[in-house]
Amino acid sequence: MEIGQVSERFKIKSHTLRYYESIGLIQNIERDASGKRTYSEKDLVWLDMIMRLRATGMPIEKMKTYSKLRYMGDATATERKIILKEHLENIESEIQKLTEMQTYVTYKIKVYEEMETKVHDKGK
Repeated sequence: MEIGQVSERFKIKSHTLRYYESIGLIQNIERDASGKRTYSEKDLVWLDMIMRLRATGMPIEKMKTYSKLRYMGDATATERKIILKEHLENIESEIQKLTEMQTYVTYKIKVYEEMETKVHDKGK
């Protein structure tokens, strides 16, 4: 796949893909005879992982560390697992915070609904 197709597929700018390559998140992208980047299926699977890490709030520096370890091979599985476990803890913490906020906002909506009911009942 060419960079424009990849950009469209993942809903990111071509510039972002080139940036990810420049900082080492994506490595060894093949080029065709005219020098255009061509992404393999393996590249797309890795890019999907990068996008998921980013969407779940992993900082770029942590992603760079994870990526570097990934490109070093299977011998780094333990280190990568540790990074992902830490990230999962962060995700779970965020979910807990969001759930607490959801509960609070739901409560406030009910308070306003009760206020509306009282105002409407007075008007009758």
